[in-house]
Amino acid sequence: MSELQKFLFEGLPVRGAVVQLTDAWQEILARHQQSHAGPTVQTAHGGTTAFLPAVCELVGEMAAAAALLHSTIKFNGALVLQIMGDGPLKLAVAEVQSDMGLRATAKISGDVPVLGGLDALSNVDGQGRCAITLDPQDKLPGQQPYQGIVPLADASGKPFIHLSQVIEAYMQQSEQLPTRVILAANEQCAAGLLVQRLPVEGENNLGVAEREAMDEHFNRIAMLAASLKREELLTLDVNEVLHRLFWQEELRLFDKQQPYFHCTCSYERVAQMLRGLGRDEVESILSEQGQVEVDCDFCGARYQFDPIDAQRLLASDDPQPPASEQLQ
Repeated sequence: MSELQKFLFEGLPVRGAVVQLTDAWQEILARHQQSHAGPTVQTAHGGTTAFLPAVCELVGEMAAAAALLHSTIKFNGALVLQIMGDGPLKLAVAEVQSDMGLRATAKISGDVPVLGGLDALSNVDGQGRCAITLDPQDKLPGQQPYQGIVPLADASGKPFIHLSQVIEAYMQQSEQLPTRVILAANEQCAAGLLVQRLPVEGENNLGVAEREAMDEHFNRIAMLAASLKREELLTLDVNEVLHRLFWQEELRLFDKQQPYFHCTCSYERVAQMLRGLGRDEVESILSEQGQVEVDCDFCGARYQFDPIDAQRLLASDDPQPPASEQLQ
């Protein structure tokens, strides 16, 4: 079962979270395999997946990272983590809702290296970007989602190899919160650990020695977090991970959350997208193909509209699912 555990270090301005996605991650892979028309890849554990190993690892790490990031904010809505690149991996997306419902997908164009970091997958010519979007569930009139974008490279232009480097740079740049992130994924599990230095009320009024002491506490905890091995993160349970790393620390644990696979696609969303295309475009598709078919990249659901259905949704402000709609 997938788990996310948030915690605080008692008496210290440091918080953390650890997540392990098992059934939720395996459902993402299964959905992508069902909707993928190409050949599958044999995995190390005897199964198959439509993702090549390097892509499987990155998308899994993105799912874990998105869950960790959402756990650090009080926000009712979706957090969307995107990698947009100029390499063979054109786009990868992980989306997490407030209740930890999550989904993820990737679009590939070109030959993917068997082993490769972000530089080889999405930042070949230095044009790769990471975007984190907060999309409120109940938007006010005119309210737009908040989005922050950072390059897949440090301030000197040196490309990042690992997603964890990107997340740490984003948190430092956008929130001014020193953060250490450890991520790992295979076809069985996607997991991550985050520890973060919190601001303290009135900190600017403290003496230099007191501020340095708080920074030292975070640096020490960050070093402990960095000692976590990939296989430990993927195979040990959440409680064992925390005990192995922080057995000398006093932790305050919060109620565990259970991330799960959830796709937010719907007939209404597809209808809205088709309206956005415009009548001319929809009628052009109908004349060429006889119907409009839209497949969800996340879950593989297929929405079909015949000419009558299409004309109805274009004319209606409150569309109802047509009798011909099929979900697979």
